[in-house]
Amino acid sequence: MSKKALGKGIGALFRDIDEQINTRSIIEVPLDAIKPNPYQPRKSFSDEGLSELADSIREKGVIQPIIAEKQQDESYILISGERRVRASRIAGLATIPAILGTFSVMEKLENALIENIQRENLSSLEEAEGYRRLIDTFNLNQEEIAKKVGKKRSTIANTLRLLKLPAAMKAALDEGAFTPGHARAVLSLVNPSDQKLLFQEIVTNGISVRAAEQYAADIAAGNKSMTKKPSKQKKNKKKPAEIKEIEDRLIEAFGTKVELKGSSQKGKIEISYYSMEDLERIIEIVSS
Repeated sequence: MSKKALGKGIGALFRDIDEQINTRSIIEVPLDAIKPNPYQPRKSFSDEGLSELADSIREKGVIQPIIAEKQQDESYILISGERRVRASRIAGLATIPAILGTFSVMEKLENALIENIQRENLSSLEEAEGYRRLIDTFNLNQEEIAKKVGKKRSTIANTLRLLKLPAAMKAALDEGAFTPGHARAVLSLVNPSDQKLLFQEIVTNGISVRAAEQYAADIAAGNKSMTKKPSKQKKNKKKPAEIKEIEDRLIEAFGTKVELKGSSQKGKIEISYYSMEDLERIIEIVSS
């Protein structure tokens, strides 16, 4: 499949759906005939959120129809609206309003991914899996994915890095035991035993992302002790809010420790890297 034939960006996709709603009739589709979108990246749904939506459906009905594709066996592949389908089943409905259309494989994947990212907040790992599927299935690069989902390329790169986490750390990330920011600090370390050491420090002592980044730097420098405390001078030296905000934005963009030294008028930026792969990733972000 050529890249010219690869689907559309988010705005065009949802405009197409809106056009379908305006130009095609809405029909009632049996809920038990609906099959999930095979490209759906979301693996779990909030029971509380579904229950609240089911209550709303009982009271007001399904306000926005789902989008589906009819199959030869009279079943329907769900393209958009899985939460509405699940909540309607909870609410005890037998049918759900739907707009029928025909969609390419790319459109099915993009609709499932984009709808969740933009509307239903995928977990970081689910989002990363969705991006990886776009890369593996359709040979998209990170810049192309960024344009399709309306995010920065650096955000796509940092999210994809989460897939390199060991299984136990992925589980902890899904459970909220640590954050993507913590995960990036862990991934900045090359040695698996060092990664495990920092991971244990994060989940056991609940250290902040900044502390995790500093600990990663200490490990990379050969110092694995967390007993060293900052001097009183460092404790009392607090950065201005505007500098800290910029620093946080740079940390998010580069996915590593970044420090601004100086004032809002002049100074320097220090970007830390902990491996050649890390350095090459940072260079790619800077040069893009």
